[in-house]
Amino acid sequence: MEKIKTDLLVIGGGSGGLSVAAGAAQMGASVVLLEGHKMGGDCLNYGCVPSKALLSEAKAAFAKGRAPAKAYEAAKDHVRAVINTIAPHDSVERFEGLGVRVIEAYGTFTGAETVQAGDYEISARRIVIATGSSPLVPPIPGLESVPYETNETIFELRERPERLLIIGGGPIGMEMAQAHQRLGSQVTVIEGAKALGKDDPEAATVLIERLRNEGIVIEEDALAAEIRGEAGAIEVEAKDGRIFKGTHLLMAVGRKANTDKLNLEAAGIEPTKTGIKVDASLKTTNRRVYAIGDVAGGMQFTHVAGYHAGIVIRSALFGLPAKAKHSHIPWATYTAPELAQVGLTEAGARAQHGDKLEVVRFEYAGNDRAIAEGQTTGFIKVMIVKGRPVGATIVGHQAGELINTWALALANNMKMSQIAAMVAPYPTIGEINKRVAGAYFSPRLFESKMIKRVVSAVQRFLP
Repeated sequence: MEKIKTDLLVIGGGSGGLSVAAGAAQMGASVVLLEGHKMGGDCLNYGCVPSKALLSEAKAAFAKGRAPAKAYEAAKDHVRAVINTIAPHDSVERFEGLGVRVIEAYGTFTGAETVQAGDYEISARRIVIATGSSPLVPPIPGLESVPYETNETIFELRERPERLLIIGGGPIGMEMAQAHQRLGSQVTVIEGAKALGKDDPEAATVLIERLRNEGIVIEEDALAAEIRGEAGAIEVEAKDGRIFKGTHLLMAVGRKANTDKLNLEAAGIEPTKTGIKVDASLKTTNRRVYAIGDVAGGMQFTHVAGYHAGIVIRSALFGLPAKAKHSHIPWATYTAPELAQVGLTEAGARAQHGDKLEVVRFEYAGNDRAIAEGQTTGFIKVMIVKGRPVGATIVGHQAGELINTWALALANNMKMSQIAAMVAPYPTIGEINKRVAGAYFSPRLFESKMIKRVVSAVQRFLP
């Protein structure tokens, strides 16, 4: 067995691990990267990239009317082409070119500072666990004998499902529901609680109504109790007796951290129910080992893994104090309309700030560009405490783009006056951000008796 010593060992070649490895190698550290499956991880191969590519093709098909049978195959060809275009950026060859030693094998801890991967034993000054997550498949009676898809298999499906059942009404379930409905499938979403239950309920309602108007059946409070049937004839029975029939089944109920192969106990690393226990610096209970991204057990987004990578680089390479915070991390569901959030929702802000909270909103119907493009469904609302935003909710066209402004504001503790000072080009959807800031200041300016008295006094003295 070959023994390797290195400054930094990264376990996992997904977005977070690749960011750490690339940054550390280019800054002069010796780096070993382990990846036992596919470089690029879930995001490139089974998640963000293929799902957005499929949604793009579905949008185009929807604009032309009902999708022909071959539209589904063409959409899958597009998905594969997009993955193949991006893949070289995440390839073994590229990272070896950056100076990273890439070992294509899974890593298993054999001690506090050592990991075995294939025929190699690696010891490192610092280790980063970036193994990501996998689809969670709950133990529903009968599921073990029925064929089903997950996000790791659905993008390889070539034949369009005639009637697709989706268990799970979160972002993944809703994105796949709209994509498949627009590509000609009949889709039923089966949700055990409330669809999009982690989002602002007012905003979620706007999106759910649109999906239902497109023909998607969304069944809430329908906890799956039993699954039966065979390929082409599947039934899901809810706890309350409702029965849903379809030709295909997609499981989209959540994700679980990938820790099974790591042998965490050998390294003195404490696991949790959702992943690995970390402190604010993303260090595990073994102070030489970090955990980032999905496996850290928090927000499961690609951009969070990238953010964590920056924290680790500052800490592990430069020895600088660096702590992760998540109050400024945005997220989005890329349906049409899109749904985006950063910071506190209205309910969360009211619970935390009480009477100090102000909520301002602006409707898409008041935006000239939205009117011109027929995209008037939706709204933005911003939660404000003492003149500073603490959260923003957007549902509507390009919500995932618009939320960037508010993520910037929260990350830098900006005031609403700074947002109001921005000049947006006319006509753009982005004016919505400025207009909602105007909605905050308008009552203070136009309804203030003091302001009116000051203006009246000044006018008397002007020449």
